[in-house]
Amino acid sequence: MTVLVLTRPMDATADLVIAELAARSVPVFRLDPRDFPEAMTVTAGIGPERPTWRGALWGQHRDVALSDIRSVYYRRPGTHRLHPDMSDQDARWAQAEARAGFGGLLYALPCPWVNHPHRNARAALPPVALATAARCGLSVPRTLITNDATEAREFVSALPGEVAAYKALGTTHPSDHDDRPQALWTSQVRPAEIDESVRRTAHQFQEWVNKAYEVRLTAVGHSLFAAEIHAGSDAARLDFRADYDSLVYKPCQVPERIGRGVHMLTFTFGLQYVAMDFLVDSEGTWYLIDVNPNGQWGFIPDLREPITRALADLLERARP
Repeated sequence: MTVLVLTRPMDATADLVIAELAARSVPVFRLDPRDFPEAMTVTAGIGPERPTWRGALWGQHRDVALSDIRSVYYRRPGTHRLHPDMSDQDARWAQAEARAGFGGLLYALPCPWVNHPHRNARAALPPVALATAARCGLSVPRTLITNDATEAREFVSALPGEVAAYKALGTTHPSDHDDRPQALWTSQVRPAEIDESVRRTAHQFQEWVNKAYEVRLTAVGHSLFAAEIHAGSDAARLDFRADYDSLVYKPCQVPERIGRGVHMLTFTFGLQYVAMDFLVDSEGTWYLIDVNPNGQWGFIPDLREPITRALADLLERARP
């Protein structure tokens, strides 16, 4: 039985899990959906005599039967690459057909996913994630989502220090120079800085928490792995992703109340894996600010190996 890994060719995080599975002699089929249809073939059938899809995926160097897939690790797959001679109209149609056909066959696999992309998509929406976290007993900062500049200014004016954290609802923004996505870091905003351009889309403003440190908490199945993140620069204090070189990590225990809330959240979303970011203030209160069902974890040295093993355990033990 084979573990199917859906990711791009250059993915150091997936490499860790694949290496661990290989060390356990667990077969792995690494696949980037970008290879379909130009460098990959799929054929599958279903009918009265076979109530599940039967068929195979053929790549350039190997193949795998759909019935042999025991579990799926969904990391960072690319989008389908189409023939360059297709017109824009035909390419849009072919892209949609590839997602529905190739993607649909994979999504229909009767096996465990870490995580199924449909579950990822729901949990990755900040309004859904924050509301679910609050219902699960986790503390979240006061948050406003609006495209009304007046409402935004009034919200920020009512916060302590009249300052808010401005955070993108998504994770990336097109570059000014090309189409490659670039990260948008968290920034501070004050009422006078909010203008009528807010009207052009939805914006998220969040109460500024004076943190003592942050915690990256990673849940894998029923196991929780957490580390304090101490910022060593002004940029990292605003958003630790802006300056990884300045960070100091310290593995930590998860308070019982936080653990209960995290387990309830993962159960609610049906997630086997999730990375969560908390701000911890000087009084020890944990505020959840981000839920990322496909977040990174290899950047924390002391947790890299145990999280790798935990993910490999999930994928190895799974049975269709």
